[in-house]
Amino acid sequence: MLANFLEKSKPINFIVYLSVFFCFFLLSLITHFFNDGFSWSKTFESVVFFFLFLIIFFFYNFIVTKNKLTFDHSYAFFIFTLIAILHFSFLFEFKPLITFILHLLYLRKIYSLRSSKSIIQKLFDSGFWLGVLFILEPYCFVFFLVTLTAILLYQKLTIQNLIAPIIGYITPLIIYFTYLFWVDTTNNFIKLFTVDFIFDLSTYTKNSTTWSTLVLLLFTLIALILKSPKAMSVNNSFKKSWQLLIINLLVSLFFAILTNTNQGYETLFLYVPASIIIANGFEVLQKRMVKNILIFIFMMGTIIGFCYL
Repeated sequence: MLANFLEKSKPINFIVYLSVFFCFFLLSLITHFFNDGFSWSKTFESVVFFFLFLIIFFFYNFIVTKNKLTFDHSYAFFIFTLIAILHFSFLFEFKPLITFILHLLYLRKIYSLRSSKSIIQKLFDSGFWLGVLFILEPYCFVFFLVTLTAILLYQKLTIQNLIAPIIGYITPLIIYFTYLFWVDTTNNFIKLFTVDFIFDLSTYTKNSTTWSTLVLLLFTLIALILKSPKAMSVNNSFKKSWQLLIINLLVSLFFAILTNTNQGYETLFLYVPASIIIANGFEVLQKRMVKNILIFIFMMGTIIGFCYL
């Protein structure tokens, strides 16, 4: 029964998912208010947080449906909603949410390169959003690999296509440097380029979301094994999108290892490619009972993780 519902992509499906998310959102707020006390400032922040979540869901759904990264079902949105619920612990902060929205704006332009309309503008916009991300998280420069891969897969590697994202990338940096120069704090700009490549994975053992992220990656790997033979056997636009999703996942994982803030939000960028890949894995499964069991496991895992992480 659950699989029948998820295999539809109707407005009622998304309303149900958002309603479930809202229930967990309220429960989390009540818990915070119970522990820290009620205040109008926190209430206002909570309303802002909820609208930011709605923006995230809107852009995510737009990326998936507009670029046909799955068939006509709602598995991806369902899985993404569960992931968001499971990781409330570090999503109730403005920086991670704003950063994630900017990342979605970047991905929106990257995956839209499958269409040959306004290529230079899309590449400039993708570079621009990546430049803004760099100001917030300097290690985001690694996503240029995703940009380059998208150009190679969807379009031709020309001088114009290479220069457009670079110009877009440096545009916010120039604006940011101008502002810092005006207020005489150019040292903050120099710090953006001071990065230490230290691979210290031990900090992840102290993070409460490590296990949930590992389980997510495990299901993603299984979905890759199930879906890749079929996706790579046909030479169509989805084959290119599938390859881009894999590169996006690997770069996001590399970014999480590089950033390593021990706060958990660096794994946010994994959620988009991972949820889409897992959703495609469901498409390969033929037996409805297996799908229902997996969906039930995801739901129970989310509830347990929400209560104890």
